[in-house]
Amino acid sequence: MPKHPPSTRQDQTLTGHRPPRPRDEGGPRGQPARNDAESPLAWLRARRGRTGEALISDSQFMAGERLRRDFERAHFQGRVTTSWDLSATAGRSAGNAVAELSDGALAARERYHRSIAAVGAELAGILVPVCCLAAGLEQAERLLNLPQRSGKAILGLALTALARHYGIRGAGSQSAAKHRSWGLPDYRPALLTPGDS
Repeated sequence: MPKHPPSTRQDQTLTGHRPPRPRDEGGPRGQPARNDAESPLAWLRARRGRTGEALISDSQFMAGERLRRDFERAHFQGRVTTSWDLSATAGRSAGNAVAELSDGALAARERYHRSIAAVGAELAGILVPVCCLAAGLEQAERLLNLPQRSGKAILGLALTALARHYGIRGAGSQSAAKHRSWGLPDYRPALLTPGDS
C-alpha cells in the first residue's frame, strides 16, 4: 500500500510554521517565496496593542522590509551552500570577495550603510537582528543586553527613524500627529491690533 505524503495541516503541526504563501503570477521570477510567519516585523504588524492599534505601523513595517531587502541584496550573510566555482576547486584562491560583487550588490551595501548611519548607532543595534536576521524581540534583547520587554519600544523608535530617512509617509509618531496644540480645547489666542502694545 503506497504511503501518501503528509497533509499540509500535519506539516504545520510538525514544523510549527505556516506554509509559504503562493507567489503572485505577476511577481518577479527567480525570487524564492517568503514565509511571512517567520518575519518578526510581520508578526508585530499583525498583533494589536491595548488601544487596538498594530504594534508597528505600516510605514515602520515598510522601512524594516526595505532595510532587509538591501541587506539581502548586499550579500552580507555568508554562503550556506557549497560553492561550485571552478577557480576554488582547482586549488586557486577565490580572490577578493568584495571585488567580485555585482554593481547591484555594491549599491545595496551603500544604501544599507547610509540607512544605518542615518538611524544612529544607538538605535541601529536592534534593527540588524530583528529586520535583517529575523531574530525575535526576546533574542535581540538578550543579544544587546537590554532590559526585558524594552525591545518593542526601542525597535519602534528605530523603525520610525528609518522610515523618516527613507521618506516614507506617516513616519512620525501617531500620538504626535494627533496633538498639534498644547492649549485647552476652548482656548483662543488674543489677536493684537496695530495700536496695542
